[in-house]
Amino acid sequence: MFIFEKAPFASCHASTIVESDAGKFLAAWFGGKSEGASDVKIWQARFDGKEWSAPEVAAEEIGVPCWNPVLFRSKSKTLFLFYKAGQNPMSWTGFVRRSTDNGKTWEKPEPLPAGLLGPIKNKPIQRGDGTILAGTSVESYKAWACWIERSSDDGKTWRRFGPITVPEHPYGIIQPTLFETSDKKIAMLCRSRGLGFICRAESKDGGETWSDAKATELPNPNSGIDLVHTDMRDLFLVYNPTKRDRTPLHLAWSDDDGKNWKKVATLEDEPGEFSYPAIIQAQDGQLHVTYTWNRRHIKHLTYDPAKLRP
Repeated sequence: MFIFEKAPFASCHASTIVESDAGKFLAAWFGGKSEGASDVKIWQARFDGKEWSAPEVAAEEIGVPCWNPVLFRSKSKTLFLFYKAGQNPMSWTGFVRRSTDNGKTWEKPEPLPAGLLGPIKNKPIQRGDGTILAGTSVESYKAWACWIERSSDDGKTWRRFGPITVPEHPYGIIQPTLFETSDKKIAMLCRSRGLGFICRAESKDGGETWSDAKATELPNPNSGIDLVHTDMRDLFLVYNPTKRDRTPLHLAWSDDDGKNWKKVATLEDEPGEFSYPAIIQAQDGQLHVTYTWNRRHIKHLTYDPAKLRP
């Protein structure tokens, strides 16, 4: 289903979703005249289990475009809304808003210190010891690179580790999505530019040092991806399986820490742009996916992982 049919903006992109309470969800995205326009704000809507509420503004910087919101609920039940603001990715400032009532109200926006951007597109992960790992990245004039921002105090303070790059390809990788492997490594899959494939890097020490990133066999057309590690230890990845276009959009499955993948669902296969997915697993085990639908809508789909496993 579409999260909204009509909205007070012409264009929308880069959605994120979180289960704010059992069976209830909050989604956010950026919307305005067009990507990068001065009127672009962060918008949100709530799902009560039956229908989505009308879009409302969640964050804005007057006269400056906002970008790439990320929703995340920590084990302390603090709900975070991370987002960026600036004329372009090279000038971004990261912001965060917090909520202690499941997103009904938000504390005032806090700018992150210079050099920290927060999770750049995809949700953080939280390890068993409470450490939060946020995949982030920097797009500069002639270099792209991924980084990890790490917090051990429920997101109050962060330390940055990296960069993670592809050797001899500095234009390289951004927007990592993270998971913990069966042998307790941290792995990231990343969007790439100029390579044509999703790239992967690993950390053996909880995200402080990283291997170089290497291309996988999964195609990537310089577009966002996301994955979720389920309670049954499966991985489900949403991505565009092509080197050129942001269609089709597929869901793939792995049961071996992402070494091998099998397509298990086609979300979209018509001409157009179907991109920038977000995927989570709800408390009842269902998978929830949101994504950009031709820059005009944000679409929300659900899947039963038990029915997707080959």
